[in-house]
Amino acid sequence: MELEEKLAILADSAKYDVACTSSGSDRGGQAGSIGNCQAPGCCHTFTADGRCVSLLKVLYTNICAYDCRYCVNRRSNDLPRAAFTPRELADLTIQFYRRNYIEGLFLSSAVLVSPDYTMEQMISALTLLREEYRFRGYIHAKAIPGSSPELVRRLGLLADRLSVNIELPSEASLGLLAPDKSRAAILRPMGQIAASATQNRQELALYRHAPRFAPAGQSTQMIVGATPESDRQILHLTQGLYRKYSLKRVFFSAYIPVVEDSRLPALYTPPPLLREHRLYQADWMLRYYHFSAEEILDEDCPNFDPYMDPKCHWALRHFDRFPVDVNRAGEEELLRVPGIGPRSARRILIARKNGALGLPELKRIGVVLKRAQYFLCCRGYSGSRSPRRELVARALLDPEAFNEGCEQLSLFSAPQVQQLAGQGVAPRLAGLQVKEEAVKCIARQM
Repeated sequence: MELEEKLAILADSAKYDVACTSSGSDRGGQAGSIGNCQAPGCCHTFTADGRCVSLLKVLYTNICAYDCRYCVNRRSNDLPRAAFTPRELADLTIQFYRRNYIEGLFLSSAVLVSPDYTMEQMISALTLLREEYRFRGYIHAKAIPGSSPELVRRLGLLADRLSVNIELPSEASLGLLAPDKSRAAILRPMGQIAASATQNRQELALYRHAPRFAPAGQSTQMIVGATPESDRQILHLTQGLYRKYSLKRVFFSAYIPVVEDSRLPALYTPPPLLREHRLYQADWMLRYYHFSAEEILDEDCPNFDPYMDPKCHWALRHFDRFPVDVNRAGEEELLRVPGIGPRSARRILIARKNGALGLPELKRIGVVLKRAQYFLCCRGYSGSRSPRRELVARALLDPEAFNEGCEQLSLFSAPQVQQLAGQGVAPRLAGLQVKEEAVKCIARQM
């Protein structure tokens, strides 16, 4: 098989793997080497200086010994198969880099023969890149669950970021759809990566030229919508992974039906993209807004509202905590206000030292008053005059409800919300009828 044909097959097979959003690793160029790595470097996006930074995103092979029911590359699926050799992958990466097509490599793989054999092939390719070609660019490698600890460590010394895909949110779902994988086999390398990273930081503190182990940390990917777990279960698992394994990111991937199986959503079922979007918003709340999973969702409300972002929905459910006085509240209280983010909260704390803040000052600071005005009070503006909770919910959903034109920002129009929210969740209404029903649904949850 020609190398170009292999590349077409294995690049297409890699499209379901979620790549990292930023490199998080700095490595300058050296005499006799090629490439460098900068922390702002991202996959398929732009850096601060306007450069488009991209990665070669590819599988080492799509020949898989496992038969995971949700995976397009599963053993029983009929599709073209291919595999690189270590030399082919290393040469291809360097050629693409020299032509300025890419600035790094995102390498994953199906399980060829066994986890250890697959890892050995990936390590051979990365060793050629790092040692023979002296490549100092960014590399994100996916460790294979079930491989030996020594191989995981060797991979971490070659790559900037490691990830181990947890795949499904529960052990029961993993046993049903991926019988060749186990929870222990996935979590064991995650724990080893976390421990090795901690040990490496101690070594670097003593000797700054010590080899660096996965300096950009580790991440994982979780498929959403293939199994019946609630958003609350997914969010609790996400929080546990951050706390126990010090992950940099948990990526959520809306399940795209690609194979026919009675245990999976039908092929014509649309991907739950809106649900994925809500999970990312909640993930941001966990990492930057000092929320806990227990606060965001509970047993009475186990799933996100499809019509409103999680922070606004939480604020409406806890309406008695508002309005917040921006001239007296601490940072944690400010972060609970919809429309105030970490940067604007810090700016408020600094600016109010010079005098009381009003709405004009908050707007200049960067507060999104379209949402925040219902949840705060400040100089010249009393939050006590805010309307009732149901009216606030309507204002956040419907731009015509208030003269101010307050509307909840969304990537989805009303018909798309109806379609993506899932069967039985959103009524088959259109326009304002959908939004009016959403207000009633939110009011029932309060």
